[in-house]
Amino acid sequence: MISDSGLDFVKSFCLQLANHAPIDDRERESIKTFCELAPTLDAPFDEHSDPTHVTASAIVVGKPGVVLHLHKRLNMWLQPGGHIDSGESIHDAALREAREETGLDLQHFGAEKTSPRFIHLDVHPGPRGHTHLDVRFLLWATNETFAPAAGESQQVKWFSFADALRVSEDGARGAIRVAQQIVEKSL
Repeated sequence: MISDSGLDFVKSFCLQLANHAPIDDRERESIKTFCELAPTLDAPFDEHSDPTHVTASAIVVGKPGVVLHLHKRLNMWLQPGGHIDSGESIHDAALREAREETGLDLQHFGAEKTSPRFIHLDVHPGPRGHTHLDVRFLLWATNETFAPAAGESQQVKWFSFADALRVSEDGARGAIRVAQQIVEKSL
């Protein structure tokens, strides 16, 4: 049997989700789906173990606004994120993916810069018939100049929250709205 650190995460995260207020009906349904499917997976973080698996992404904010990148295969403006590497925590995966896809210097959002801040959950179709159970975190960019890694989409851009909501796909909008609420309260 394949296993990964996702088993422990899924158990505690489903308990945490009971106290999470979804931003909209899509997130409410995603939470229900996550808590039904994720606990049944042998290796929730392993994209090769099952077509349904947990992924990690980040809403990256900074002084200019919110960051989106033009996904090179999907041709949609999305938040950075992706699969979780073996032995990696979910919040470290979100941070790594965001750094690779934007090249920005990033930290977790809030007074305690090292504490991950979960903000949103979305379940959506992935490539090759996969289903992504995407857990989203809020990150702060300490600089504004993009330098995406080679092989990543080079089209990365700062958007105002209003423009990000306009150009992004449905699944990202809920997370962007949550991020906007958090940022506006912290100013």
